[in-house]
Amino acid sequence: LRTMSGNEDDWLALKPQEPSPSQCCGSGCKPCIYDVYEKELAQWERAKAKQDKSLLMEKKEQSNNSELNPDTFTAFSISSVEQLTEDTYQYKFELPGNSSLRLSLGQHIVLRGMVNGLEVQRAYTPISPGNAEGYFEVLMKCYEAGLMSQYIKTWKKGDMVFWRGPFGGFPYQPNKHGELLMLASGTGLTPMLPILQSITDDEEDETFVTLVGCFRTFDRIYLKPLLQDLARYWNMRIFYVLSQETSLEKLPWSYQENTYTGRLDEDLIKTIINSCRRKPFVLICGSSAFNEDMTRYLKAAGIEENSCFVF
Repeated sequence: LRTMSGNEDDWLALKPQEPSPSQCCGSGCKPCIYDVYEKELAQWERAKAKQDKSLLMEKKEQSNNSELNPDTFTAFSISSVEQLTEDTYQYKFELPGNSSLRLSLGQHIVLRGMVNGLEVQRAYTPISPGNAEGYFEVLMKCYEAGLMSQYIKTWKKGDMVFWRGPFGGFPYQPNKHGELLMLASGTGLTPMLPILQSITDDEEDETFVTLVGCFRTFDRIYLKPLLQDLARYWNMRIFYVLSQETSLEKLPWSYQENTYTGRLDEDLIKTIINSCRRKPFVLICGSSAFNEDMTRYLKAAGIEENSCFVF
């Protein structure tokens, strides 16, 4: 009898753990961590019914072959850490040889972190071009009280970090839309960048783009040199909306004519849409409050829901 209960304990020790809510990044990944759990649980139940532990062998939690995979976490090494603003950092990760992540435009990947014994997962969009070889880069904002931020702040060059993906993305096709209007708040800029770069890299792509970046202050605008380069293209316009700047006089003159102070409200949205060269298709990325506000303002400006995409 004792061997039976001992065996029962063995099987219980092998049972997959149900994820805690903190482990779900809430970005609608397929498969979600809960899907992965359901699959592993079914596998465990089959193995237990047949009393055959070898049926569990195909379960792999993480892989080291440096191939990004939506089902399992893969380790990547940090090759550089650069601080961009007081709370924003750019991290570069190594890819073996000349391989690339081959992400579709605007796709995100999910990071796993451990904080005080609690596993946390969050979604981030790489800002490097999808075909970048040998590396990928991610822009991350650290929040004072953020669980993942506490983990990210400890990173240094050479550390190994676990990612899975890719997920989501915007199915962009060159010249499909006459004009893209991008409304981005803070790090909501990140999924827009690979799309912008794919348009400027493709001479055949004549899509007009109006990017509206919302930041608190001028100092908090990320990647200014990259944005200034993009703004030189004939089909690109970039506006900034700075919620905590009171006057434009202190800004460099090159920014003064395309920057607004205050918030991106319904009136400003209408002004910007009226200045678009064609009726725009709108991409939105920011906090859930920002996304809801923008969707509402666009509706008031006559932009239908099927002409919007929210990251």
